[in-house]
Amino acid sequence: MKQKQVAIVGTGYVGLVTGACLAEIGHRVTCVDSDAQKIKVLKKGGIPIYEPGLDEVVATHRRSKRLSFTTRLAEAMETAEYIFIAVNTPPLPNGEPDLSYVETVARQVAQQMKRYTVIVEKSTVPVNTGEKVKQTLLLHGKKGVPFDVVSNPEFLREGTAVSDFMKPDRVVVGVESKRAETLMRELYAPLKAPLLVTDIKSAELIKHASNSFLATKISFANALAVICGRVGADVTLVTKGMGADPRIGASFLRAGLGYGGSCFPKDVSAFIHMAENVGYDFKIIKAVQEANDQARRWALDTLKKTLWNLKGKVIAVWGLAFKPDTDDLRNAPALDIIRLLQAEGCRVNAYDPVAMDRARSLLKDVRFCKNPYEAARGADAVLLATEWKEFRDADLAKVKSHLRTPIFLDGRNLYDPVALTSLGFQYHSVGR
Repeated sequence: MKQKQVAIVGTGYVGLVTGACLAEIGHRVTCVDSDAQKIKVLKKGGIPIYEPGLDEVVATHRRSKRLSFTTRLAEAMETAEYIFIAVNTPPLPNGEPDLSYVETVARQVAQQMKRYTVIVEKSTVPVNTGEKVKQTLLLHGKKGVPFDVVSNPEFLREGTAVSDFMKPDRVVVGVESKRAETLMRELYAPLKAPLLVTDIKSAELIKHASNSFLATKISFANALAVICGRVGADVTLVTKGMGADPRIGASFLRAGLGYGGSCFPKDVSAFIHMAENVGYDFKIIKAVQEANDQARRWALDTLKKTLWNLKGKVIAVWGLAFKPDTDDLRNAPALDIIRLLQAEGCRVNAYDPVAMDRARSLLKDVRFCKNPYEAARGADAVLLATEWKEFRDADLAKVKSHLRTPIFLDGRNLYDPVALTSLGFQYHSVGR
C-alpha cells in the first residue's frame, strides 16, 4: 500500500478520530485547527475530548511520526494529497446548519493550493454544499490548479468511534471524476470495507437520511412507550417483538428520555430545513422532533405525580452526557431535564463519570457530587438519565439508605423492575 499524505482541518470528534485512524491504517496525517490551545494540548500528548481508545491511537502515531498537529494550514498543505474539511456545522436558530466554517476553510485551501488536490467534505453538510465548495475553490484559487471535491460522510458513533472507523459497515464516497474515485479507493483500501460510490449530492443526502431515519426509530419507541404505559403493556417486550422482524431490526428501538448529542438533533433540523428549501413539508421528521421534545418531559411529569409539589425537593440526577462512554453534553436530555426541575424549584445533585467538568460551565446552582451515593444522600428521588455501566453496578440497597424517600426514576429502562421494587423502591420506568 502506498502511504498517502492527508491534512485534516478541524480536530473535534470527527476530525481527530478520522486523522488518528487514517494514521493507524498507514497514512501520514497532519491535523489542523485554528484553536492554538487545543493544538498545544494535542502536541503535548493530551486529548481534548473523551473517546474510548482514541488516546492510545493518537499516542502511538505521534510517536511513529505519522500523526502531527499544527495551527498552520499552509504547513499541512505542503505535502497533502487530500484535504479533509471536518469543521463544525452548528445549527442556526431556524435549524439550518451554519456553513461559514466550511466556506472559510474552502477559501483558505483555494488560496494555498498549488497542485492537484482532493478536497473531502467530512463535516455533515446539506445537499449542494459540495457545489458551493467547488464554486469557492474556483473563485479564490489560482487559475489552472486542478482539484476534485468529494463527499465522504462519517458514520461514527461517540463512544465507539475508533472501532466504527476501523471496522465500518460501509464507506460512502460521492465523486465527480474517475480520478477522485481511484484516489478514495486507495485511501480506504486498508480497511477492506464495502465502498459505495455515488454522485456528490447523493452522498450528502445519505448522511442526513440515515440519521433522520434512526432518530425516527427512537422517537417511535418513545411514543410507543406512552401507549404502553397507559394500557399496562411493557414497551421493552413490544419492541423486542418488533425488532425480531428482520425488516425492522432491534437497534434504536429502546425507549427512554430521547436522543441527544451533536448529530441527531442537528441533522433532523437540517433535513427539515433542506426539505423546505425544495418545497416539501417533511411532516414525518417534524413529528420525530416533537416526540423527542416530549420524551424529556417524562421525568418531570412522573416526579410531579410521585412527589406532588416539587419546590424545595432534592433530585439526584445520575448521568449528564447524552449517552455513555462520552463526555459530550450537546443536546443532552439530562441538561434539559435539570433546567426543567430547577424551574419548578427543585435542587439538583448531579453525578457523571466523565462529563462533570464540561457540565460546570453549562449548569448553574447544581451540586456536583463525587459518586452516585453522594448524589443520592438526602435526595427525594433519583433520576437515571444516562446508562453508564457504573450505575448498572451500583449498590442499590446502599442508594436507598441514603435517600429521604425511596423514589427511583429509570429514564433508560436499565434495571429490572421486580428487583428494584423488592428492594423497597417506588420504581418508575419508561413505558413499563
